[in-house]
Amino acid sequence: MKCKITFLLLLFIGLISCKKLSENKVMYLAHTLPQTHPVHKGILEFQKALAKKSGGKLKIKVFPDGQLGSEREVLELLQIGSVAVTKVSAATLSNFVPEYNVLGIPYLFRDKKHYFDVLEGEIGKSILEKGSKFWLRGLCYYDAGSRSFYTKNKAIRTPEDLKGLKIRVMNNQMAINMVNALGGSATPMAYGELYTAIQQGVVDGAENNPPSFVSSNHYEVSKYYTIDQHSSIPDVLIIGTKYWETLSEQEQQWVQEAADESAQAEKKFWAASVDESMKKAKEAGVEIIIPDKSLFADKTVSVVEDFKKNNPSMEALVNQIQQQ
Repeated sequence: MKCKITFLLLLFIGLISCKKLSENKVMYLAHTLPQTHPVHKGILEFQKALAKKSGGKLKIKVFPDGQLGSEREVLELLQIGSVAVTKVSAATLSNFVPEYNVLGIPYLFRDKKHYFDVLEGEIGKSILEKGSKFWLRGLCYYDAGSRSFYTKNKAIRTPEDLKGLKIRVMNNQMAINMVNALGGSATPMAYGELYTAIQQGVVDGAENNPPSFVSSNHYEVSKYYTIDQHSSIPDVLIIGTKYWETLSEQEQQWVQEAADESAQAEKKFWAASVDESMKKAKEAGVEIIIPDKSLFADKTVSVVEDFKKNNPSMEALVNQIQQQ
């Protein structure tokens, strides 16, 4: 009941903001990340670029730190037109727009160049557009790095080293299937509980990108970090179609151009954050392991094939990405 009342309060705030949007051209942008995060810095570039392009006619008010709710709650506020813009993980977005599931396929991207070629090319743009029928128009992707395994007591150098290890994953079927295929025991768990769970041995490890590994302080309780880069799930900047349709063609152009510019700036913020995080982890005594990724990718072929079999409408999209 308390959760429901909180959500209704957030919805009321959103409805008030909707009125302000139409009167003052102030776009409300809500997200769940802290203000120190590289993606938040990218959002500030979006804010700056849009104000400049529009000559101050379009402004953005940013609500970070989950002030207006979780990723899912804010997406729902976008759908009804109460909030204009948000940034969410493609993993969360896949619950609304099925095509985003494809981006979570393990070892889908060969390297960083392939990743950006796909996201910034026709394939990536087509996925962004798929959300419009669900009232969630994609503007651009933000780099959210690659997820890799980290463990407390046992180094992971080959897939065989995962055998019998409890690995915390997001509550996402693709992630669960991937860890199980590699021989581990996938253990969905709330992120906020993970530090203590590793410390006390409830789980043997987890997986995430370097900035999250360090900012969460998980490097304090994990001795090994294996850079296998099994998944590269981007963040997505989304605008609700109900708000988008209130903008003139010129205003829509300003918004899209500002988003594209912010995505390029965010890449640099992310790269700097990865470098800084890896340095901090090494200084803390964490062993950084660079394994043969092909050994891990070979073990997850069945996960990819099962996905294609269970999602025949997306098989062509997966093949397109793999062949690019």
